[in-house]
Amino acid sequence: MTELMNKNILIHRVRAKNFKSIAACDVKLGSLTYLVGPNGSGKSNFMDILHFVKDALQGSLENALHLRGGLSEVRRRSGGHPTHFGLRLDMRLPDGREAYYAFNVGARPSGGFEVQREECAIGALGQGPSYRVVQGRPERTSEDVFPVSTPDRLALVNAAGLPAFRPVFDALVGMGFYNLNPRVIRDLQKPQDGAILKPLGENIASVLGFMERYAPKDKQVVEEYLNAVVPSVHGVERIGVGHMETIEFRQDTAGAKFPWKFAANSMSDGTLRALGILVALFQGGDTDRPGVIGIEEPEVALHPAAAALVREALGRAAERCQVLVTSHSPELLDDQEIKDDAILSVTGESGATQIAPIDDASRKVMREQLYTAGELLRLNQLAPDPKALLDPEGRQLKLFGDEQ
Repeated sequence: MTELMNKNILIHRVRAKNFKSIAACDVKLGSLTYLVGPNGSGKSNFMDILHFVKDALQGSLENALHLRGGLSEVRRRSGGHPTHFGLRLDMRLPDGREAYYAFNVGARPSGGFEVQREECAIGALGQGPSYRVVQGRPERTSEDVFPVSTPDRLALVNAAGLPAFRPVFDALVGMGFYNLNPRVIRDLQKPQDGAILKPLGENIASVLGFMERYAPKDKQVVEEYLNAVVPSVHGVERIGVGHMETIEFRQDTAGAKFPWKFAANSMSDGTLRALGILVALFQGGDTDRPGVIGIEEPEVALHPAAAALVREALGRAAERCQVLVTSHSPELLDDQEIKDDAILSVTGESGATQIAPIDDASRKVMREQLYTAGELLRLNQLAPDPKALLDPEGRQLKLFGDEQ
């Protein structure tokens, strides 16, 4: 199982400097990783590192910054007044090749922002496709012709037109991040592309229609888990409502011989959120599913008794793709099958986020099955390993070059 799941790891290491509340982090990710910490500690900010990269490549860097309030809201606020932030993702592409993608973005003295430096390399540096762009000017590239770029855009957007760099671009824009909103799921929706679920669930009806046509076995898995979470619900499907669409549930009703049909606007927040989580995890069939699926606090609005089923669904989905989860729920982590290396502890003090594997004492008791991660969380014992924490400003953290 471990060997199989390792093949599904797309992003195996994340490094960041001055991103939101994160001064510096350098962490490794597995096929299923739980980011565990209290509200406000910075779990979502870590997840947003990956989401930001996707947004900046899929749309534009300017729009990705704008969605988050501008450069001043994305770069960390501190007494040192950093003028830039930087990110690096170390990857294992679907074809098995290692790669990394890194850039830093800073303020320009005249106003606005620029990509100060950007690097991408596939395979060992100098032995495979690679480039380095500084303030919009290519300084080094393995390709005979490299597309023109500008300082306010990521060069990979244009470089994706070259076959050498397309796999990196496709993998990064193919990630999916979710904070499912029952109100959005409940509303009537415009028919949309249903291959990939959108972040709030705003196209879930189209996604269910896509699954019905192209991935019926995966839709059946969604319905089976949904029935286990909400036993009265026996199925769900897309239905048209004029020029709009919604989802319809088949649900038991007292005194009725057969299940009745209820539209989404009649269902509880917990049922709609459970459906959204399950669709996010099992969407896309064999060819269109995201390489990374990030889900914010899947336990929200669900009965604690449903935690075991959600946990099982997360593990099953991690056999097909990489899954990242933020949580502060002891119930979700209350399982001896969750290994110590699947947990990253996230803490926040004075607005500064620190992320690291759990400490040696917690690892020991989990490996000896004396406590589950959930029990340790209840005891406030899932602390980060002090040996793994970086210096406060990440002075030794390297984002560029083929350095491991």
